[in-house]
Amino acid sequence: MRKLLLAGAALLFASPAIAEPGLPDEAAVAAALDAHPSVKAAMARTGAARAQARALARGSHEVTFSGSYINRSVDREGSFDEFDGQLTRSFRLPGKARLDREIGQYGVSAAENRAEDARHQAALLLAQSWWDWLGAAEEARVDRQAAENYTKLLEAVRRRVAVRDAAQLDADQAEAALGSARVAAEQSAGREAMARARLATQFPGLPLGDSAPSVPMPALPEKGISALGQLVIQHSHEIAAADADAQRADASASRARADRIADPSFGVRMFSERGGAERGAGVLFSMPLGGGHRKALADLAEAEASATLSDAMAVRFAVKETAETDMTEARFRFAAWQRAREGLKAQLAALQKLREGHKAGEIDLSDELLGERQVHDAFRLEAQARTEAMRALTRLRIDSHSIWIGQDED
Repeated sequence: MRKLLLAGAALLFASPAIAEPGLPDEAAVAAALDAHPSVKAAMARTGAARAQARALARGSHEVTFSGSYINRSVDREGSFDEFDGQLTRSFRLPGKARLDREIGQYGVSAAENRAEDARHQAALLLAQSWWDWLGAAEEARVDRQAAENYTKLLEAVRRRVAVRDAAQLDADQAEAALGSARVAAEQSAGREAMARARLATQFPGLPLGDSAPSVPMPALPEKGISALGQLVIQHSHEIAAADADAQRADASASRARADRIADPSFGVRMFSERGGAERGAGVLFSMPLGGGHRKALADLAEAEASATLSDAMAVRFAVKETAETDMTEARFRFAAWQRAREGLKAQLAALQKLREGHKAGEIDLSDELLGERQVHDAFRLEAQARTEAMRALTRLRIDSHSIWIGQDED
């Protein structure tokens, strides 16, 4: 375990980084997020919401032209060409156009915030897949090095058996330990390959390189975990989208109440009868007389507005839960990594004593093999704890909009 011992010493006595390293280049991340299908779909829906807002602002009422031509035949008088034409258009009553514009604006706001949240979710997926890959690669490096160390240990034991300085049982034990280490190395290499394949499939434009970077040591954010937790709520696009939906539903309910009085239609009519002997022009007016149907639609819109307001409150609860969970996980994952680091340091010290005792003939090979395995397990545990701490801190930074998805205050 000499290389593992050296790596462990470097890990234990290195100074924590000020910023959070280990993440891909921000420009590459931005391009990968822009290219993700979920982000593209959300941006397209934003364009649809803007088009709908323009349609609502203009209104659905259009000028309607209608006309007719008749050839009338009258006994003993002959035939006559007769025609008429009319233009009509409905007009929104005062206040309805303003409500339609508000509905469109709130719809655009909701779509824009959902597009930002889609980017947020894509960023979380990228971070999750990224740390899956780096964590699996870190474990694979530990297992490969352990297999190499067991190979060298077995060679040393066989040389001692050849000169009758050790029993064949010692060689058998060393070979069994090597077999277990090789199995662990194959399994961890497979997990690394799967994690890389998943990351490359979800984000094909993200440059990955031939090998995964090492998982760096975690560092607590300069602002503090609690401050970032507050930013999770403050910068939440989920809350902004839910609030926009609630305001849109409220404006829609007001529009439905206003629509209980139907919009009137005005127009002009011109006609010619009996071959032009009779001509005329006039003004047209029509207005539907609303009844129970329009009242029911207004009641429906009121109920939907109330439900949407409750949905917005539920979203606030969910985002607050996310913030609390992010802060709690960041704290305990960082503390767990520190304890794993301390445990690794103790295992390294114990192994050093076992190695010296075995060389002096005071400790059996089985005891040294046990110590080697415990150090190997301690390295894997520390690597796992380090990866999970980095994963939790990265998630907190993404949810607080400190990295990758902007730091706007809107």
